[in-house]
Amino acid sequence: MKTRKNPNIAAALTTMATSMPDEVAIYYPKGRAPDGTWRYETTTYAELDRESDRIACGLHAVGIGPGTRAVLMVKPSMEFFALTFALFKAAVIPVMVDPGMGIKNLKTCLIEAEPQAFIGIPKAHIARLVLGWGRGTVEHTVTVGRRFLWGGHTLKRLSALGEEGLDQWQAPGVQPDDTAAILFTSGSTGVPKGAVYSHGNFSAQVEMIRDTYDIQPGEKDLPTFPLFALFDPALGMSTVLPDMDFANPGKANPRNLVEPVAQFEITNMFGSPAVMRNLGLYGEEHGTKLPSLKRMISAGAPVPAATLAKVSEMLSDKAQIFTPYGATESLPVASIGSKEILEETSAATDRGDGVCVGQPVDGVEVQVISITDDPIAEWSDDLVVDAGTIGEFVIKGPQVTQSYYNRPSATKGAKILDGDRARHRMGDLGYVDEEGRLWFCGRKSHRVILNDDTTMFTIRCEAPFNTHPRVFRTALVGVKRAGTVEPVLCVELEARHQGAPRDELRDELREIADRFDHTRAIKTYLFHDGFPVDIRHNSKIFREELTTWATQQLR
Repeated sequence: MKTRKNPNIAAALTTMATSMPDEVAIYYPKGRAPDGTWRYETTTYAELDRESDRIACGLHAVGIGPGTRAVLMVKPSMEFFALTFALFKAAVIPVMVDPGMGIKNLKTCLIEAEPQAFIGIPKAHIARLVLGWGRGTVEHTVTVGRRFLWGGHTLKRLSALGEEGLDQWQAPGVQPDDTAAILFTSGSTGVPKGAVYSHGNFSAQVEMIRDTYDIQPGEKDLPTFPLFALFDPALGMSTVLPDMDFANPGKANPRNLVEPVAQFEITNMFGSPAVMRNLGLYGEEHGTKLPSLKRMISAGAPVPAATLAKVSEMLSDKAQIFTPYGATESLPVASIGSKEILEETSAATDRGDGVCVGQPVDGVEVQVISITDDPIAEWSDDLVVDAGTIGEFVIKGPQVTQSYYNRPSATKGAKILDGDRARHRMGDLGYVDEEGRLWFCGRKSHRVILNDDTTMFTIRCEAPFNTHPRVFRTALVGVKRAGTVEPVLCVELEARHQGAPRDELRDELREIADRFDHTRAIKTYLFHDGFPVDIRHNSKIFREELTTWATQQLR
């Protein structure tokens, strides 16, 4: 195959395949061996690079060419990695959606994405036919596994076609600003939006993650979030996929995570706060230690200090849990380690100063602007508020996506033009302290504005209540009653305390509220059996749903 230098993110895989061809890139669990350890199917960097070349060539052979938007619905597997890098190499634009976002949201997202190809497992194709996904736009279909009556091609056939024509095939060149993928947000604040990723965005992300966490080729990663795992081959980290349901990370069996860490001497692990919580509880109960880990990375929502403390007990003194701050549209933005949180910032968080998410990573500029729900067309330094003032975080950097696909109003509301590039409005509220650290105070759309114009920020208000030993988590919502906005605290108790007397708990929560100026207005407390959370991380609270629930409870 002829190659040329270009900024395609898939070129990083080829680089690794050249420098470490025989190293295992992917370990996929196939069951337990007689001695109780896990058995794995493996593929090397050279094999992954070659197979993705074959698939890319095969895609072109059947008419799925550069610029084609292709929905990818494949479970984390060898095929998932090979297909994703093949799509990048072929300059085909993968459209990534979370199947668990709900049928209504899925249909909306796929209508907006206007896919011309659909690549998926048989179950995904059945859903496509029954529910009409991509009807009117999909021209090509590829089945990963057994194809039934819906026609199209199989992945096995694509690979065979690619093998036949590979010697004459040449990967198309791309430019840094060319669209590489459309990644849909988790939808925690509304219908998910398709962030348009360029090859330059992906390349910047890989470099920032590598440099921020000093990740070295030859490390091993245990990812519990599939999209983060895609960075591994580009970083030279072997991916050890755990045995878990990736659509429900909060239900992952901690034993199935700690065993491969020990078996492979894993050095890096990614997990959402829900995964970290269960892992910490498991470690506390069993006295589990994970000495091989150099770092753990957790994102998706703030990680409680109590969870960080439990998981830290499982690590060596040199290892930390890092909590990068960012969003689908801009990641990473900032980062902080568990040692700084536990030793310096957690006490301030508990009293309601916000959650410290650390210093901006190198190459990223963060500004805080006045809070407004209106679009802002052009950047001006006059928008910036004084240090220490709560406002909206605005991000500038090479990892910042420039638009949403087919959502012009959303793009207008989230982007501020600055020269020929756009800054991204995070939709998150917070401030910068004297040391330049960012403090997150809550989502802009979740703030509660009382009739006297007092603004209450969710994360600041909830934190003091979350210190109660019987409380798992809380959520502040605003309920309108008789023309008045009332702040209401929804409370989810720890499982072992679900039977605690409610009147007694309300009195204790009111005592906490009276200690702080920013919580004193909260007089109403509602107990919920289990908060609705996002599918992707099982950690972001759907406060809009809780607002509806609270309103019904108070009628």
